[in-house]
Parts: sequence; structure tokens; C-alpha cells
Amino acid sequence: MGAGLILAIGAQNALVLRQGLMRQHVAAVVAVCTLSDWLLIALGVFGLGALIQANPLLLDVFRFGGAAFLLGYALLAAARAWRPGAGLGASGHAASLGATLSAAFAFTYLNPHVYLDTVLLLGGLGARQPAELRAAFAAGAGLASAMWFGLLGFGAAAAAPWLQSATTWRILDAVVALLMGGLGLQLLLQPL
Repeated sequence: MGAGLILAIGAQNALVLRQGLMRQHVAAVVAVCTLSDWLLIALGVFGLGALIQANPLLLDVFRFGGAAFLLGYALLAAARAWRPGAGLGASGHAASLGATLSAAFAFTYLNPHVYLDTVLLLGGLGARQPAELRAAFAAGAGLASAMWFGLLGFGAAAAAPWLQSATTWRILDAVVALLMGGLGLQLLLQPL
């Protein structure tokens, strides 16, 4: 379940991929994203997910906020796909560690979709497990997160020759736009 939710390419994954392609601050970005997922998964499994699911107003905030974020990101990705040379690929200039970490924290904690995946969906599912299995559930979901971010960030260097093409980035951005748009519409049309 954890692997299935984290594999969707979104803003956070795009940042990790970009940093991996540029080979800049990769370990720091992977660490921020992984540790943040662990924290949010644990909060969800050990009570916050159930608390939010029990409050219809909070569910609506996450639902509509998440839908707005996803649809907005889908539009940005579609615009990048439409314009040649405006994709996610490495821009060639290095950002400072502070700026990069700020972006990693923003793409993690200001992204409602992260909360939907980690706190609500994984947390809600984990909270339904018997008490003695919740820690194992959280650890398994956290392991999937660590493996994915590590593979994405450090594996990007190996994939760089295929991902340097502007056409490849435009295709990737088009796929991201479709995925994020579909998820955003799903949130709007189906209650949590």
C-alpha cells in the first residue's frame, strides 16, 4: 500500500528526481522526504488519521485542498509539457543547500496530497490493524518510502542520459499532468 501511494509522480518526487539528475544535495533531499514520510505515517497510524477521518470538516478541508493542489500542479505540468524546454529537467544552475531544503520542506508539508497519502490513507489503514501490528505496518510503509526516495534520488544519475532530452521531459510532464489531474478530479467527485 505504501509503495503504491508513493510511486505516483508528483511535486515532491519531481524535486527528488531533479536533484538526483543535477547530483546536488541528493542525500539531504532524500533524507528530508523520507523522514517526513516516516513522521506523517506514524502520526496517521497512531491516531491522527482516525481523528481526521472522524471529523467531516477536516476531511473536506483535506479533500478540497488536496484537489486544488493537485489540479493546480496538473495545470503547471501541462503548461511545461506544452512549452518546449520548460520541463522538470536539470536547469544547470545550483541552488544552495538552504534553498533546496526549503523547497523539499515546502513540497512535503505544504502539499495536501502528502497528508492524504500518509496520514489519512496509510494512517487510516494502519490504525485499523490490531494494536500489536501497527508498528510493523508503519515500519513497512516507511521502508517503502525510504526505498523509493533513495532509488529516485540516487538512481536518477543512472537514468540521466535518457532524461536529458527535452522531448522526454515533455512526455513526463504530460503524464504527470494526467495523473495529477485524474487524482484531483477523483478527490472532487468522491468523498474521502
